[in-house]
Amino acid sequence: MLFVAALLLAAADTDTQQCADSASDAADASSDEAGGCGCGGSTLSRDGAAPATTTTTTTATTTATTADTTAPSATARLIWVPGGEFVMGHDNRSLSPSTFDADGEGPSRRVAVDGFWMAETEVSNAQFAAFAAATGHVTDSERFNWSFVFERQLTPAANAAATESVHAAPWWIRVDGASWRAPDGPGSDALADGRDAHPVAHVSWTDAAAYCGWAHPAGGRLPTEAEWELAARGGGEAAQKRWRYPWGGALTPGGAHRANVWQGKFPLNNTAKDGWAYTAPVRSMEPQNALGFHHLIGNVWEWVSDYWTTSHTKPPRGAPPLQNPRGPPREASTGERAKKGGSYMCHKSYCFRYRIAARSQNSEDTGTSNLGIRCAASGESGAAPS
Repeated sequence: MLFVAALLLAAADTDTQQCADSASDAADASSDEAGGCGCGGSTLSRDGAAPATTTTTTTATTTATTADTTAPSATARLIWVPGGEFVMGHDNRSLSPSTFDADGEGPSRRVAVDGFWMAETEVSNAQFAAFAAATGHVTDSERFNWSFVFERQLTPAANAAATESVHAAPWWIRVDGASWRAPDGPGSDALADGRDAHPVAHVSWTDAAAYCGWAHPAGGRLPTEAEWELAARGGGEAAQKRWRYPWGGALTPGGAHRANVWQGKFPLNNTAKDGWAYTAPVRSMEPQNALGFHHLIGNVWEWVSDYWTTSHTKPPRGAPPLQNPRGPPREASTGERAKKGGSYMCHKSYCFRYRIAARSQNSEDTGTSNLGIRCAASGESGAAPS
């Protein structure tokens, strides 16, 4: 029997608490507009915990920024995203009542974003392993020597040793020894049994930024939230289509599964009708839009560069669009960073965050089993940055 405890590891808001108390009821909903409070990932934080080995901290940070930046040949291909104008956010509170205000999904505002390059796929375990081997980078989850693992993925050893879960989202378990190398806890291996092609997880925002700077030395970075949305909407004139998903308005057009999200009742049962119970290989399933991006929606959440805020400026009627908007400066934010795309844990009745306009957040040092990386780079159209 999977471990479920009731010890609060991180503070949670009232809406999330109510969600946790009514998970079974929420799972029974069937409307695609049911909304939902989410997988509880945004409540996860290391909550001021000290690293397991403080001597590693300075070394890891220095190594990540000064090591040889020769990228492996297996880094993800960069795709040019044409600049364009589009409507960011929305005003339909009924679409997802529990997240509209809490996540700052509104108001709608017209933005203009310059063209840029973004990776075709999420970063795989194999790609991150090459980075770690070349630079000696030690992730935050490794420094703390624990991370958050979804309860149904726990290895027998992790399940036997588990003593703490998150009260507001009890399917999240603190697991000692969990990291990108052992994503399900002790006894699992990110590079075994074909899992090397799956997206790396348990990576913090700082880990993600360090990887992108190494993998793409000529300006590699995380995308801004607005850039991520431009890419998801297809870039250029295509971005003006106010689609819910990168491919259109229906989650499963013609019955075809286009994203790796939860099928069944969350968190009780995943039927895996889309082919995957948890993460899927980064190049699995067909691209989600005409630009050729895989798994923008679903699979794992993707860090973006912006600091988190739920307060957005809407230009007055007739004013020009906001140019290349970014999140607030750190001092005007919660100190958390934004993430986009949803994950394999999202279900239409409980975590309706696998929409282009949906968003969430985590503290910069947090790692979870459903949070990964997609890189971007500035530049001009033509030859992709190295």
